[in-house]
Amino acid sequence: QVQLVESGGGLVQPGGSLRLSCAASGSIFGISTMGWYRQAPGKQRELVAAITSGGSTNYVDSVKGRFTISRNNAKNTVYLQMNSLKPEDTAVYYCNVRRLVTDYWGQGTQVTVSS
Repeated sequence: QVQLVESGGGLVQPGGSLRLSCAASGSIFGISTMGWYRQAPGKQRELVAAITSGGSTNYVDSVKGRFTISRNNAKNTVYLQMNSLKPEDTAVYYCNVRRLVTDYWGQGTQVTVSS
C-alpha cells in the first residue's frame, strides 16, 4: 500500500558526498519510522540510520559523524546526507518505511565509492 521511490545514488570518489532521497506515496497515513539500510557484496543487510516521527535519530557506529538522516513530513520524504564517503560505504542502499506493523522497501540505489 506504500510505494517508495529512491534516488541519488551513483559513483563518487573517497571523501566525496552524496544525498539519497526516498519519497513515499500511496497509503501514507500511519507512517512512523523511516530509515536506510545497506547491503554490500557478500555481507548481510544492515541498518544505517533511522528517524522516528518525533525526530529521534539512530546511526550505526561506522557512519556516525559522517551521515545525517532527515525527513520532510509534508513531502513524505526521507533523506540521507552522506559525507566523507569511504570505499567501505559501497553498497546498495534501501529505503525502509514502517507503516503500522508493516515494513515497506524501496527498490535500492547503488552507491559506489572508488578512486
